[in-house]
Amino acid sequence: MDNRIILFGLHELEGVGWKTMLQLVNRFPDLQVLFELSASEIAAQGIRASVAEGIASQFTHAFIEEKLQLYMKQSIQILTILDEEYPQILKEIAQPPWVLYVKGKPALLNGRLLGMVGTRTPTLYGKKIAEEWAAALSRAGFGIVSGLARGIDSKAHIGALQGKSKTVAVLGCAINQIYPRENALLFQNIEQEGVIISEYPIGTGMKPGMFPQRNRIIAGLSLGVTVVEAAEDSGSLITVEFALEESRDVFAIPGPINSRVSSGVHRLLKDGAKLVTRVEEIVDDYNYMISSDEKRALNKPLTLFSLSDEEGEIFRKLSNEPISIDALMEDGQFTFGHLHGVLLSLLLKKAIKQLPGSTYIQA
Repeated sequence: MDNRIILFGLHELEGVGWKTMLQLVNRFPDLQVLFELSASEIAAQGIRASVAEGIASQFTHAFIEEKLQLYMKQSIQILTILDEEYPQILKEIAQPPWVLYVKGKPALLNGRLLGMVGTRTPTLYGKKIAEEWAAALSRAGFGIVSGLARGIDSKAHIGALQGKSKTVAVLGCAINQIYPRENALLFQNIEQEGVIISEYPIGTGMKPGMFPQRNRIIAGLSLGVTVVEAAEDSGSLITVEFALEESRDVFAIPGPINSRVSSGVHRLLKDGAKLVTRVEEIVDDYNYMISSDEKRALNKPLTLFSLSDEEGEIFRKLSNEPISIDALMEDGQFTFGHLHGVLLSLLLKKAIKQLPGSTYIQA
Protein backbone atom coordinates (compact mmCIF):
# COMPACT_ATOMS: atom_id res chain seq x y z
CA MET A 1 0.00 0.00 0.00
CA ASP A 2 1.64 3.24 -1.13
CA ASN A 3 2.05 6.43 0.86
CA ARG A 4 -0.80 8.31 -0.89
CA ILE A 5 -3.34 5.65 0.08
CA ILE A 6 -1.99 5.50 3.64
CA LEU A 7 -2.16 9.30 3.81
CA PHE A 8 -5.82 9.12 2.77
CA GLY A 9 -6.46 6.52 5.48
CA LEU A 10 -4.87 8.68 8.17
CA HIS A 11 -7.03 11.58 7.03
CA GLU A 12 -10.11 9.43 7.61
CA LEU A 13 -9.20 8.63 11.22
CA GLU A 14 -11.20 10.55 13.81
CA GLY A 15 -8.99 12.82 15.91
CA VAL A 16 -6.22 13.10 13.31
CA GLY A 17 -6.10 16.77 12.32
CA TRP A 18 -3.90 18.80 10.00
CA LYS A 19 -1.05 19.26 12.51
CA THR A 20 -1.02 15.60 13.50
CA MET A 21 -0.82 14.67 9.82
CA LEU A 22 2.18 16.99 9.48
CA GLN A 23 3.91 15.38 12.48
CA LEU A 24 3.34 11.89 11.10
CA VAL A 25 4.52 12.73 7.59
CA ASN A 26 7.64 14.43 8.93
CA ARG A 27 8.53 11.64 11.36
CA PHE A 28 7.68 8.67 9.12
CA PRO A 29 8.74 9.21 5.48
CA ASP A 30 7.55 5.64 4.84
CA LEU A 31 4.05 5.69 6.31
CA GLN A 32 3.83 1.90 5.96
CA VAL A 33 5.66 1.63 9.30
CA LEU A 34 2.56 2.95 11.11
CA PHE A 35 0.88 -0.45 10.70
CA GLU A 36 3.63 -2.01 12.83
CA LEU A 37 4.08 0.51 15.66
CA SER A 38 2.48 0.36 19.11
CA ALA A 39 0.61 3.28 20.65
CA SER A 40 3.56 4.09 22.92
CA GLU A 41 5.98 4.10 19.97
CA ILE A 42 3.73 6.49 18.05
CA ALA A 43 3.21 8.70 21.11
CA ALA A 44 6.98 8.85 21.60
CA GLN A 45 7.14 10.85 18.36
CA GLY A 46 5.16 13.70 19.93
CA ILE A 47 1.71 12.46 18.98
CA ARG A 48 -1.03 12.93 21.60
CA ALA A 49 -1.59 9.69 23.53
CA SER A 50 -5.29 9.35 22.66
CA VAL A 51 -4.56 9.86 18.96
CA ALA A 52 -1.64 7.42 19.07
CA GLU A 53 -3.93 4.82 20.65
CA GLY A 54 -6.50 5.36 17.89
CA ILE A 55 -3.88 4.87 15.19
CA ALA A 56 -2.46 1.73 16.81
CA SER A 57 -5.87 0.12 17.39
CA GLN A 58 -7.94 1.22 14.36
CA PHE A 59 -5.52 1.93 11.54
CA THR A 60 -5.41 -1.20 9.40
CA HIS A 61 -5.41 -2.12 5.73
CA ALA A 62 -9.02 -3.24 6.14
CA PHE A 63 -9.99 0.17 7.57
CA ILE A 64 -8.49 1.95 4.55
CA GLU A 65 -10.08 -0.43 2.04
CA GLU A 66 -13.48 0.06 3.66
CA LYS A 67 -13.12 3.84 3.40
CA LEU A 68 -12.00 3.65 -0.22
CA GLN A 69 -15.05 1.57 -1.10
CA LEU A 70 -17.31 4.13 0.58
CA TYR A 71 -16.06 6.88 -1.72
CA MET A 72 -16.03 4.71 -4.83
CA LYS A 73 -19.70 3.83 -4.33
CA GLN A 74 -20.56 7.54 -4.30
CA SER A 75 -18.36 8.37 -7.31
CA ILE A 76 -16.15 10.60 -5.16
CA GLN A 77 -12.54 10.89 -6.29
CA ILE A 78 -9.62 11.14 -3.86
CA LEU A 79 -6.77 13.57 -4.51
CA THR A 80 -3.90 13.65 -2.02
CA ILE A 81 -1.06 16.13 -1.77
CA LEU A 82 1.22 13.33 -3.01
CA ASP A 83 -0.62 13.01 -6.33
CA GLU A 84 0.77 14.63 -9.48
CA GLU A 85 -2.72 15.96 -10.27
CA TYR A 86 -2.87 17.89 -7.00
CA PRO A 87 -2.78 21.61 -7.95
CA GLN A 88 0.73 22.99 -7.53
CA ILE A 89 -0.54 26.47 -6.62
CA LEU A 90 -2.40 24.98 -3.63
CA LYS A 91 0.70 23.15 -2.39
CA GLU A 92 2.36 26.55 -1.95
CA ILE A 93 0.03 27.85 0.79
CA ALA A 94 0.90 27.69 4.47
CA GLN A 95 -1.62 24.95 5.27
CA PRO A 96 -2.52 22.99 2.12
CA PRO A 97 -5.19 20.28 2.49
CA TRP A 98 -3.66 16.82 2.78
CA VAL A 99 -6.61 15.31 0.95
CA LEU A 100 -9.23 16.73 -1.40
CA TYR A 101 -12.49 14.89 -2.00
CA VAL A 102 -13.62 15.60 -5.54
CA LYS A 103 -16.81 15.42 -7.61
CA GLY A 104 -16.69 16.42 -11.27
CA LYS A 105 -13.63 17.22 -13.36
CA PRO A 106 -10.45 17.42 -11.23
CA ALA A 107 -8.36 18.59 -14.22
CA LEU A 108 -10.02 22.01 -13.82
CA LEU A 109 -8.11 22.46 -10.55
CA ASN A 110 -4.91 22.89 -12.55
CA GLY A 111 -6.34 25.54 -14.86
CA ARG A 112 -6.03 29.32 -14.59
CA LEU A 113 -8.30 30.12 -11.66
CA LEU A 114 -9.64 33.34 -10.16
CA GLY A 115 -11.64 33.57 -6.95
CA MET A 116 -14.86 35.54 -6.70
CA VAL A 117 -16.53 36.14 -3.34
CA GLY A 118 -18.99 38.45 -1.67
CA THR A 119 -22.03 38.82 0.52
CA ARG A 120 -24.80 36.27 0.94
CA THR A 121 -27.33 39.10 0.63
CA PRO A 122 -26.31 40.99 -2.52
CA THR A 123 -28.15 43.78 -4.28
CA LEU A 124 -29.42 43.41 -7.85
CA TYR A 125 -26.28 45.29 -8.89
CA GLY A 126 -24.04 42.79 -7.10
CA LYS A 127 -25.84 39.78 -8.58
CA LYS A 128 -25.58 41.20 -12.09
CA ILE A 129 -21.88 42.06 -11.78
CA ALA A 130 -20.95 38.68 -10.27
CA GLU A 131 -22.74 36.67 -12.95
CA GLU A 132 -21.66 38.78 -15.93
CA TRP A 133 -18.02 39.15 -14.87
CA ALA A 134 -17.71 35.46 -13.99
CA ALA A 135 -19.12 34.55 -17.41
CA ALA A 136 -16.71 36.92 -19.17
CA LEU A 137 -13.68 35.64 -17.22
CA SER A 138 -14.66 32.04 -17.93
CA ARG A 139 -14.90 32.80 -21.66
CA ALA A 140 -11.43 34.35 -21.46
CA GLY A 141 -9.97 31.14 -20.02
CA PHE A 142 -10.22 31.69 -16.26
CA GLY A 143 -12.09 29.19 -14.13
CA ILE A 144 -13.98 30.82 -11.26
CA VAL A 145 -13.47 29.57 -7.69
CA SER A 146 -16.10 30.28 -5.04
CA GLY A 147 -17.81 28.69 -2.07
CA LEU A 148 -21.31 27.68 -3.28
CA ALA A 149 -22.88 29.94 -0.65
CA ARG A 150 -26.00 32.02 -1.18
CA GLY A 151 -25.65 35.33 -2.96
CA ILE A 152 -22.49 36.33 -4.79
CA ASP A 153 -20.96 32.83 -4.67
CA SER A 154 -23.98 31.30 -6.40
CA LYS A 155 -24.10 34.01 -9.05
CA ALA A 156 -20.37 33.61 -9.72
CA HIS A 157 -20.82 29.86 -10.26
CA ILE A 158 -23.85 30.39 -12.52
CA GLY A 159 -21.98 32.93 -14.62
CA ALA A 160 -18.85 30.79 -14.91
CA LEU A 161 -20.83 27.78 -16.13
CA GLN A 162 -21.70 29.81 -19.22
CA GLY A 163 -18.05 30.05 -20.29
CA LYS A 164 -15.52 27.43 -21.39
CA SER A 165 -13.43 27.35 -18.22
CA LYS A 166 -16.32 26.59 -15.86
CA THR A 167 -16.08 26.75 -12.09
CA VAL A 168 -14.68 25.26 -8.88
CA ALA A 169 -16.94 25.05 -5.82
CA VAL A 170 -15.09 24.70 -2.51
CA LEU A 171 -17.36 23.33 0.20
CA GLY A 172 -17.23 24.17 3.89
CA CYS A 173 -18.75 20.78 4.67
CA ALA A 174 -18.30 17.16 3.58
CA ILE A 175 -18.42 16.46 -0.15
CA ASN A 176 -21.71 14.55 0.12
CA GLN A 177 -23.52 17.41 1.85
CA ILE A 178 -25.26 20.20 -0.04
CA TYR A 179 -25.38 23.48 1.85
CA PRO A 180 -27.45 25.53 1.45
CA ARG A 181 -30.08 23.04 0.27
CA GLU A 182 -31.49 25.59 -2.18
CA ASN A 183 -28.32 25.12 -4.24
CA ALA A 184 -28.97 21.43 -4.88
CA LEU A 185 -29.57 21.91 -8.60
CA LEU A 186 -26.60 24.24 -8.93
CA PHE A 187 -24.51 21.59 -7.14
CA GLN A 188 -25.59 19.06 -9.78
CA ASN A 189 -24.76 21.44 -12.63
CA ILE A 190 -21.29 22.12 -11.23
CA GLU A 191 -20.68 18.40 -10.70
CA GLN A 192 -21.49 17.79 -14.39
CA GLU A 193 -19.69 20.79 -15.91
CA GLY A 194 -17.14 21.93 -13.31
CA VAL A 195 -15.66 20.50 -10.13
CA ILE A 196 -16.67 20.37 -6.47
CA ILE A 197 -14.09 19.83 -3.74
CA SER A 198 -13.94 19.51 0.03
CA GLU A 199 -11.19 18.66 2.51
CA TYR A 200 -13.69 17.15 4.97
CA PRO A 201 -14.29 13.37 5.06
CA ILE A 202 -17.79 11.94 4.75
CA GLY A 203 -19.43 11.96 8.17
CA THR A 204 -17.82 15.21 9.33
CA GLY A 205 -20.43 17.21 11.23
CA MET A 206 -20.89 20.84 10.26
CA LYS A 207 -19.20 23.36 12.55
CA PRO A 208 -18.92 27.16 12.14
CA GLY A 209 -15.12 27.13 11.90
CA MET A 210 -15.16 24.88 8.83
CA PHE A 211 -16.40 27.63 6.52
CA PRO A 212 -13.61 30.12 7.30
CA GLN A 213 -11.10 27.29 6.86
CA ARG A 214 -12.37 26.48 3.37
CA ASN A 215 -11.73 30.13 2.42
CA ARG A 216 -7.98 29.47 2.51
CA ILE A 217 -8.54 26.91 -0.27
CA ILE A 218 -10.51 29.40 -2.39
CA ALA A 219 -7.64 31.88 -2.02
CA GLY A 220 -4.98 29.20 -2.40
CA LEU A 221 -6.31 27.92 -5.73
CA SER A 222 -6.67 31.43 -7.16
CA LEU A 223 -4.22 33.72 -8.92
CA GLY A 224 -6.30 36.56 -7.52
CA VAL A 225 -9.60 37.13 -5.71
CA THR A 226 -12.33 39.56 -6.76
CA VAL A 227 -14.69 40.93 -4.10
CA VAL A 228 -18.03 42.04 -5.54
CA GLU A 229 -20.05 43.16 -2.50
CA ALA A 230 -19.08 42.69 1.15
CA ALA A 231 -20.01 44.45 4.37
CA GLU A 232 -17.42 45.27 7.04
CA ASP A 233 -18.25 42.03 8.87
CA SER A 234 -18.61 39.82 5.79
CA GLY A 235 -17.13 36.35 6.02
CA SER A 236 -15.89 36.76 2.45
CA LEU A 237 -13.24 39.15 3.76
CA ILE A 238 -11.62 36.14 5.46
CA THR A 239 -10.87 34.88 1.95
CA VAL A 240 -9.20 38.21 1.21
CA GLU A 241 -7.05 37.88 4.35
CA PHE A 242 -5.87 34.46 3.19
CA ALA A 243 -5.26 35.84 -0.32
CA LEU A 244 -3.06 38.61 1.06
CA GLU A 245 -1.16 36.17 3.29
CA GLU A 246 -0.44 34.02 0.24
CA SER A 247 0.55 37.02 -1.95
CA ARG A 248 -2.46 36.65 -4.23
CA ASP A 249 -3.96 39.63 -6.05
CA VAL A 250 -7.05 41.29 -4.57
CA PHE A 251 -9.50 43.12 -6.82
CA ALA A 252 -12.37 45.18 -5.43
CA ILE A 253 -15.46 46.34 -7.31
CA PRO A 254 -16.78 49.58 -5.80
CA GLY A 255 -20.44 50.14 -4.96
CA PRO A 256 -22.52 53.12 -3.84
CA ILE A 257 -20.85 55.00 -0.98
CA ASN A 258 -23.94 54.59 1.23
CA SER A 259 -24.36 50.86 0.58
CA ARG A 260 -23.75 48.71 3.65
CA VAL A 261 -22.93 45.66 1.52
CA SER A 262 -20.15 47.61 -0.19
CA SER A 263 -18.62 49.07 3.00
CA GLY A 264 -16.14 46.21 3.36
CA VAL A 265 -15.14 46.55 -0.30
CA HIS A 266 -14.48 50.26 0.16
CA ARG A 267 -12.28 49.51 3.17
CA LEU A 268 -10.28 47.09 1.02
CA LEU A 269 -9.80 49.86 -1.52
CA LYS A 270 -8.49 52.18 1.19
CA ASP A 271 -6.13 49.41 2.28
CA GLY A 272 -4.65 49.03 -1.20
CA ALA A 273 -6.81 46.54 -3.10
CA LYS A 274 -6.91 47.15 -6.84
CA LEU A 275 -10.03 49.07 -7.88
CA VAL A 276 -11.66 47.51 -10.97
CA THR A 277 -14.63 48.87 -12.87
CA ARG A 278 -14.24 46.76 -16.02
CA VAL A 279 -13.58 43.04 -16.24
CA GLU A 280 -10.78 43.77 -18.72
CA GLU A 281 -8.81 45.38 -15.89
CA ILE A 282 -8.56 41.99 -14.17
CA VAL A 283 -7.63 40.19 -17.38
CA ASP A 284 -4.94 42.77 -18.15
CA ASP A 285 -3.03 41.70 -15.03
CA TYR A 286 -2.67 38.21 -16.54
CA ASN A 287 -2.26 39.31 -20.14
CA TYR A 288 0.82 37.13 -20.60
CA MET A 289 -1.24 34.00 -19.86
CA ILE A 290 -4.04 34.33 -22.37
CA SER A 291 -4.26 33.86 -26.12
CA SER A 292 -5.59 36.26 -28.75
CA ASP A 293 -8.70 34.10 -29.16
CA GLU A 294 -9.39 34.27 -25.43
CA LYS A 295 -9.03 38.05 -25.49
CA ARG A 296 -11.56 38.25 -28.30
CA ALA A 297 -13.93 35.92 -26.43
CA LEU A 298 -13.91 38.20 -23.40
CA ASN A 299 -16.47 40.61 -24.84
CA LYS A 300 -18.28 38.21 -27.12
CA PRO A 301 -22.02 38.24 -26.34
CA LEU A 302 -23.41 35.02 -24.95
CA THR A 303 -25.39 32.90 -27.38
CA LEU A 304 -28.86 31.97 -26.18
CA PHE A 305 -29.11 28.21 -26.31
CA SER A 306 -32.14 26.53 -27.82
CA LEU A 307 -34.89 25.88 -25.29
CA SER A 308 -36.51 22.56 -24.50
CA ASP A 309 -40.29 22.26 -24.70
CA GLU A 310 -40.63 22.77 -20.93
CA GLU A 311 -38.21 25.71 -20.93
CA GLY A 312 -40.05 27.30 -23.85
CA GLU A 313 -43.37 26.90 -22.08
CA ILE A 314 -42.15 28.67 -18.95
CA PHE A 315 -40.30 31.29 -21.00
CA ARG A 316 -43.49 32.22 -22.87
CA LYS A 317 -45.34 32.73 -19.58
CA LEU A 318 -42.84 35.44 -18.64
CA SER A 319 -42.59 39.00 -19.89
CA ASN A 320 -40.94 42.20 -18.71
CA GLU A 321 -43.34 42.25 -15.75
CA PRO A 322 -42.16 40.18 -12.75
CA ILE A 323 -44.06 36.91 -12.19
CA SER A 324 -43.72 34.92 -8.97
CA ILE A 325 -42.92 31.24 -8.79
CA ASP A 326 -46.31 30.70 -7.11
CA ALA A 327 -48.08 32.24 -10.11
CA LEU A 328 -46.12 29.99 -12.46
CA MET A 329 -47.31 26.96 -10.45
CA GLU A 330 -51.00 27.88 -10.48
CA ASP A 331 -51.97 25.58 -13.38
CA GLY A 332 -50.52 22.63 -11.46
CA GLN A 333 -48.45 21.41 -14.42
CA PHE A 334 -45.15 21.53 -12.53
CA THR A 335 -44.20 20.53 -9.02
CA PHE A 336 -42.10 23.09 -7.13
CA GLY A 337 -38.91 21.08 -7.54
CA HIS A 338 -39.47 20.48 -11.25
CA LEU A 339 -40.33 24.13 -11.89
CA HIS A 340 -37.29 25.28 -9.92
CA GLY A 341 -35.09 23.06 -12.10
CA VAL A 342 -36.54 24.50 -15.33
CA LEU A 343 -36.10 28.05 -14.02
CA LEU A 344 -32.48 27.37 -13.05
CA SER A 345 -31.80 26.01 -16.54
CA LEU A 346 -33.32 29.17 -18.07
CA LEU A 347 -31.19 31.31 -15.76
CA LEU A 348 -28.04 29.46 -16.82
CA LYS A 349 -28.98 30.08 -20.46
CA LYS A 350 -29.54 33.76 -19.66
CA ALA A 351 -33.05 33.49 -21.09
CA ILE A 352 -34.60 34.91 -17.91
CA LYS A 353 -33.61 36.99 -14.90
CA GLN A 354 -34.47 36.47 -11.25
CA LEU A 355 -35.66 39.44 -9.20
CA PRO A 356 -36.21 39.78 -5.42
CA GLY A 357 -39.06 37.81 -3.92
CA SER A 358 -38.56 34.80 -6.21
CA THR A 359 -40.00 36.63 -9.21
CA TYR A 360 -38.81 36.28 -12.79
CA ILE A 361 -38.79 38.22 -16.06
CA GLN A 362 -37.56 37.53 -19.57
CA ALA A 363 -33.95 38.63 -20.00
